[in-house]
Amino acid sequence: MRPEPPVPEVIVVGAGSAGSALAAGLVRSGRRVLLLEAGRDYPASELPESWRSPNPLAAILDPGSEPLLWEDHLASRTATQEPSLYWRGKGLGGSSVINGQIAIRPPLEDFDDWAADGCTGWSADDVLPFLADLESDQEHGDDPFHGADGPIPVHRYPEEAWGSVDLALRDAALAAGQPWTPDVNAPGATGVSPYPANSVEGRRVSCHDAYLEPLRDNPLLTIRGGALVDRVELEAGRAVGVRLADGEVLRADLVVLSAGATATPSILMRSGIGPARHLAEQRIAVHADLPVGEGMQDHPMALIGIPLTVAATARPRDRHTNCCVRYSSRMTPDTNDMMLVALNQNALAMASAEPRAGAGAVGVFVNRTYSRGTLRLRGVDPRTQPQLSFNMLDVELDVDRLAAGIRRLAELVEHPAFGAIAASDVWAANAQLWAVLDGPEERLRDYLRATAVDTQHATSTCRMGDPTAATTVVDPEGRVLGVEGLRVADASVFPFVPRANTHLASVLVGELLAARLTT
Repeated sequence: MRPEPPVPEVIVVGAGSAGSALAAGLVRSGRRVLLLEAGRDYPASELPESWRSPNPLAAILDPGSEPLLWEDHLASRTATQEPSLYWRGKGLGGSSVINGQIAIRPPLEDFDDWAADGCTGWSADDVLPFLADLESDQEHGDDPFHGADGPIPVHRYPEEAWGSVDLALRDAALAAGQPWTPDVNAPGATGVSPYPANSVEGRRVSCHDAYLEPLRDNPLLTIRGGALVDRVELEAGRAVGVRLADGEVLRADLVVLSAGATATPSILMRSGIGPARHLAEQRIAVHADLPVGEGMQDHPMALIGIPLTVAATARPRDRHTNCCVRYSSRMTPDTNDMMLVALNQNALAMASAEPRAGAGAVGVFVNRTYSRGTLRLRGVDPRTQPQLSFNMLDVELDVDRLAAGIRRLAELVEHPAFGAIAASDVWAANAQLWAVLDGPEERLRDYLRATAVDTQHATSTCRMGDPTAATTVVDPEGRVLGVEGLRVADASVFPFVPRANTHLASVLVGELLAARLTT
C-alpha cells in the first residue's frame, strides 16, 4: 500500500502561469508543496502537438482539445453584448498552454504606477531583476535589462518568416512615421516591433514545461490533477486548508490561490470572502467583506478584416501574429496607451482544413484601460462558471481612444502594402465599419460597443494595494485582508490590466511572491 504523502507546508491552487512559477520557486527553496489543478495531470510530452504549433487557433478547433479549455466560461464584453465563450486554459500550465505565446513585458511605468497606488515593493526597480531572471531571451539576452538563463524562452521570428499581414502593417506603420524598435521589451520601447514569443524552434514552451516538468521527481512537490477546489477552509479567521468539490479536505500551513483572474475570486467568494451583499444573495456566510470580483479588466479591441489573396493567406499552423505597434494616443498622460496588431489568420481560417482567403485582420486595442467590470457567482456549485461582465468601453476615454484608433487603422490599411495582399476591396469586406466611419461619431461608438472583442487578458478581480484603500483585497505581499494564512498570486491581484499581454506579468507575480515567501 502506497504511504500517504507528508502534510504539505503550502497548498497552491492552480498550475497556470503564476501557480507553476510559485510552486517551483517554493520547492526550490525547500518548502513542501501540494499543487492542486482542476484539469488533468499529464507529462509535458503528452501535450497534443497542435498546441505546440505557433498558431493556437489551429489547436482550439482540433478534435480532442476540449480537455484543455474550460467549458461554459462565458463573458459579456460590453454592456450591449450578449455573453460568449471566454477562453481559459485547464490543466497543467493553465492558459500558458492555449494563449498566443506572446512574451511581452508591461512597460516599467506600469509598475511604478502600481507602487504609487499602494503596492509597496512592486516598483520598476523592484520587479526588473525578476523580469530578467525569468527569461531566456534568444536575441537580446546579453543586453541590459534582460536575461539569458531563465526558464521562459523569448524568441522573435525573423521578418523573412513573417506573414503577409505582419509585413503590411510594418510597412504601413513605418510609412506613417512610427519608429522601428527591435526589442519591444526594452525600457521606453515604442513604435513597430516584432512580437516576442515564448517558444523554441517554433514550438510552444508552457509554464508546465518551464517550471513543473523539471521538478517531477522532486519529493517536495506533489501534483494532483482533477482537483477542483470548492473553497478555502477557515478556522477562527485563519485558512487551514481547502475543500475539494467532492468534499475532501486537504490541510496545510499556508494556502495560496493561483487559479487565475476568474477562478480565484470565485473560490474566495464561495469561502465567504467577498462583497457582503453578493454573498448574502448566494446564502454564503460572510467571513470577510472585501471587494472581490470588483474592478475586472481586459483590453477591448476592434478589428478590420483583410480579404487576403490565396498567395497571401497563411497556412493553418503558421504563426498568427508577429508584428505589433505601440503608440501614444495623446488623449491621456500615459505613453503607449494604444496597440496595433497584425493577424495573419483568424478563426475563419480554422473553419476548414483548407486555408481560406479572407482570413487576415488588423486590430487596435486600448492598451491602458479605465473601464472596469464585475465577476459574480451564478451559484455555489464549484462546477458552475461565474458571471463575467467586463463592461468594456464604459468610460468615455476608452471608447474615444478606440474610435480614434480604428480611424488610424483605417488610414493604415489604405497603404499599398495592404492593397498588394488583398483579394478584393477591403471596405467591401468591412461595409458596416465603412458606413459608420463616414457618419456621426456616436454611430461609430455604438458600432464599437456592439463589436469590440477581448484580448484574453482578464485581471484585477482581487486587487492588490494599500490595505486601507476601499478597492484592496490583498496587500502587497499577496495576503488576503482579514484572513491569516491565505494569499493570492495571479493576475487577479493586478491593480489594473498592464499595457501588455498578461502572461509574463503573471509569471512575474509567481516568481516574486515565491521569493518573498522564502526570505
